[in-house]
Amino acid sequence: MKTAVILAAGAGKKVWPYAEIRPKAMIPVANKPIVGHQAELLTRIGFERIIVAAGPMHEQIRHYFRNNNLVDVIEVGPAKGTAFTLAAVKERVGEGPFVVLYGDTVLEQRDVERLIERFERERPMAAALVDPLRDEPTHDWICCNLADGKVANIMGHPRMRFTHRFCAFAFAESFWPYVTNNSGLFTNVQVGMMPPVEGHLEMSLADCIAESHPVPAVEAEGMFVDIDKPWHILTANHLMAAKLCGELRQNELAEGASIDPTATIDGFVKLGRNSKIGRNVVIRGSIIVGDDTVIENGAILHGDNVIGDRTYIGNYCWIGRGSTVGNRCIVTHCAEMSGMIMDAVHLSHYMEFYGIIGSHTDLGAATVCGTLRFDDRFSAHWVNGRREMPKGHANASYLGDFSRTGVNAILMPGVKVGVYSVVGAGVILNEDVPNRTLVYAKQELVRKEWGPEKYGW
Repeated sequence: MKTAVILAAGAGKKVWPYAEIRPKAMIPVANKPIVGHQAELLTRIGFERIIVAAGPMHEQIRHYFRNNNLVDVIEVGPAKGTAFTLAAVKERVGEGPFVVLYGDTVLEQRDVERLIERFERERPMAAALVDPLRDEPTHDWICCNLADGKVANIMGHPRMRFTHRFCAFAFAESFWPYVTNNSGLFTNVQVGMMPPVEGHLEMSLADCIAESHPVPAVEAEGMFVDIDKPWHILTANHLMAAKLCGELRQNELAEGASIDPTATIDGFVKLGRNSKIGRNVVIRGSIIVGDDTVIENGAILHGDNVIGDRTYIGNYCWIGRGSTVGNRCIVTHCAEMSGMIMDAVHLSHYMEFYGIIGSHTDLGAATVCGTLRFDDRFSAHWVNGRREMPKGHANASYLGDFSRTGVNAILMPGVKVGVYSVVGAGVILNEDVPNRTLVYAKQELVRKEWGPEKYGW
């Protein structure tokens, strides 16, 4: 099996505000786009052709892979469903079996290899890599049950009693008719459900099963995150950063890199070219640092941190465990951050942040976000008009790309700020801010007479 397809045409509306200026597949996880992680995974396995079926803003994906001869980025137009996205690249896939990955998932290489091994051993029409739902709610996913190591039945967003969701697929050439003849409507739903008019690849798989073709199922054993909502980005980022840093077995210093002897390091460090760890830095775990980055002057990092290129971290700032910092960032002067910040973000002057900050964003001095509600509960979120109760990162704040905050802005737990938006100085923000919006406080002043006579002079 030499050909793989990555389905990357989805609009990503539910992950707002992070798919507004980039394709969903280009959202960074541990400082690398999701689709970049997938292409590297497939390359390591030995695939010779990787086809990315891309939708709006496909130019960014093509630009990212401009120097990679193995990756072919195909524009398929706005997504009408994963089945139709796959059908649009049928001619480019050509003859023979192929693997399909979703462009918004983070998964393990070994699990994909196990899927391929099972497919090549049994030679079915289709095989699926599936993830046990565990504590994930069934109504958020297209689900399935297993019987005797095979997919038994498929149901869209069921209320209960389904055990797995889909991660990836391996298909024989003979499966194509089920893709090209997809009805464009998911009919495997329970009564009262309301599926959109969309051609899901899982419905093609359900049609295949209905015609008595067995579909072997391989259960994922490693990390799997389907990035559907903003908090899923944080989960994937934390897991990937821990995985990458956990693979270090010794210090790795590229040409020109250095570690000052006054630094305290309780793990291993991987430093890119000309990067340095300076005086009195404390690192309580392992970290990975890009090129031309400086970490100095009492900075505290709690480990499992991935830091980008040409970034400055210093002056007694604090970075939490599992957090990542993008390229060309500045984190300085007692700033505290936990979560992830994308490229070209500036944090300084006694600010505190937990969550995600989009690229090219500047936080004013003393900007803080609340992480604990007065009722000790988790914040509810509204996604596409639907109330959501995240199990993780519900009280994080989510700032979109090219946004700003003013001095002393306060972001209450769970708020989201759209792209190209500003939260003004002194604002106490307790609601989401749409794209392209300025929010500022309107102040009322009270004037009274005052002077020495008030003190008895």
